[in-house]
Amino acid sequence: MQLTRRETMALGLGAAIITVLPFRANAATEDLIAEFTGGADMAETGITLTAPEIAENGNTVPIEVDAAGASAIMVLAAGNPTPPVATFNFGPLAAEQRAATRVRLAGTQDVIAIAKMEDGSFARASKTVKVTIGGCGG
Repeated sequence: MQLTRRETMALGLGAAIITVLPFRANAATEDLIAEFTGGADMAETGITLTAPEIAENGNTVPIEVDAAGASAIMVLAAGNPTPPVATFNFGPLAAEQRAATRVRLAGTQDVIAIAKMEDGSFARASKTVKVTIGGCGG
């Protein structure tokens, strides 16, 4: 089988895109975090992210975030085509700063939660979830 110049160029372009996309997804996640935090430093304490270590089905993975004293919590799935999962905002009358939901994960990846505390500081927690089957594309 002989490839034409056009076919060779298309294969090379496809290989380049496949190589660069995972790096861009991580960069997009970091860009979203920087936009939410304004580039501020983040503490490793003050927020708790609960997620399963292994998810048998990536279509419905239960997660819970808890950050006492938070005014907002952003949740990201770093390996999904669209990393933002949700942003939970808490008003002054909120009984607690906790949220639970189910997310769809496109394969094994990190789930990241960033809390904006009432004093303007930020806290970060992450957990790797291994998806064994299903998921959105994985």
